[in-house]
Amino acid sequence: MSDQSTPQSPFVRLCDRFGIPPALFWGFVGLLIFMIGDGVELGYLSPYLSSRGMDESRIATVFTLYGVTVGISSWLAGALSNLWGPKRVMLLGLIIWSLFEALFLIYGLKTLSYSMILLTYGLRGFGYPLFAYGFLVWIAAATPSRKMGLAVGWFWVAYAAGLPTLGSLVASFAIPLIGALNTFWLSFALVVLGGIVGLVGLREAHGMRRLAPEGERPLVSMAKNVTIMWHRPKVTLAGVVRIINTSSMFGFLVVLPGFFMHTVGFTLEQWLRLLTIVFVFNIIGNITSSVVSTRLGYRNTILWLGAIGSTVSTPLFFFMPQMFPHNFLLASLFGAFYGLTLACFVPLSALAPALAPQNKAAALSVLSLGAGASTWVGPAVVAIFSERFGLAGVVWAFTGLYALSAVLMLFLKDPEPVHEPLYLWQRLTKTQRRVKVRAPRLDTRWAHAARND
Repeated sequence: MSDQSTPQSPFVRLCDRFGIPPALFWGFVGLLIFMIGDGVELGYLSPYLSSRGMDESRIATVFTLYGVTVGISSWLAGALSNLWGPKRVMLLGLIIWSLFEALFLIYGLKTLSYSMILLTYGLRGFGYPLFAYGFLVWIAAATPSRKMGLAVGWFWVAYAAGLPTLGSLVASFAIPLIGALNTFWLSFALVVLGGIVGLVGLREAHGMRRLAPEGERPLVSMAKNVTIMWHRPKVTLAGVVRIINTSSMFGFLVVLPGFFMHTVGFTLEQWLRLLTIVFVFNIIGNITSSVVSTRLGYRNTILWLGAIGSTVSTPLFFFMPQMFPHNFLLASLFGAFYGLTLACFVPLSALAPALAPQNKAAALSVLSLGAGASTWVGPAVVAIFSERFGLAGVVWAFTGLYALSAVLMLFLKDPEPVHEPLYLWQRLTKTQRRVKVRAPRLDTRWAHAARND
């Protein structure tokens, strides 16, 4: 893949128009393909294990253990990027994912060995966060703060487009054609392809070296990723909100396949397509909330559209399809609303580094820890509440968590005004004349800053 970073090239102008850092373009492409592969199994692993005779409590345990390792690895992604550089961390993630996925398929799923499924699937959980969040740290290191909002928005677009949006869509077509077990191998091939595309195409200098200051000892560098949680308590609050953000998604992936197939009356393929619709709108919300946040502010977008929005959308996504069973259109409408509100937490990835500008990697480690922790908190909420209160109790528990996240966001604020909104709006809507009339000075400052990058 050739270097396409010539300042005046059409490629650079196109990337600049959409807010994508040109030097990181192939990283976004590689991440998209990688996460498509990782997301292929997400919507049907639970029903697949159930159809093979594994009970729901064991399935929840598998997902919870996987979530624990994902959470640990998500924190390590930032810490290790400080020490080794993001590119080495991404390579390590690809190797771990590929090795333990092969063992999971051969010795776990094929024989349905519960102990091997726990071991190999759990250890595989260390893989994708190192690749994905290593790249997120790379974005933070290489992107000027005034451009960070949209850059991390595109990160989450690529991430969510794969996991589980296009991944679920691929599964819905692949399972009838090649069978469930071969579809797992298809996901393996996609992950390897995406990893190679990203690692070969990424050549930007910041990610090729350690981010910690030269001479800083490894233990000191690692410690910063822990001590920031009490030195910068607002970063910790952002991490807690990030846990809540996608906890319902990972919890619902354990129990909603059975709910929509057995209670609402959908087929497996309909469920997978519903999941695709949810996350298509999540992708739309990712980039839209990034643009909106530059006008409303990061905190207000997260608070009103993300936290309060999800407090409303979560119960509607569960209760409304029950009232109108077999109605795929109605379920899709409320699923789309749910996906949109989840996406409005995306500005956290711009807010957290801004809360600790001298140690962005450590701040992102806390945020990544929250993202990883949500993968086990969600199934854990299911395990705790489903037995005593049923599935409705699980839904109300997640609704309460979103209400709590709204309260937590009241304690955070944008550290400084955002200086890019009208420029971005101009780029995305092509209303150049109207923007220049309303805010010529702001547009000029941005253009001057862009020339100096």
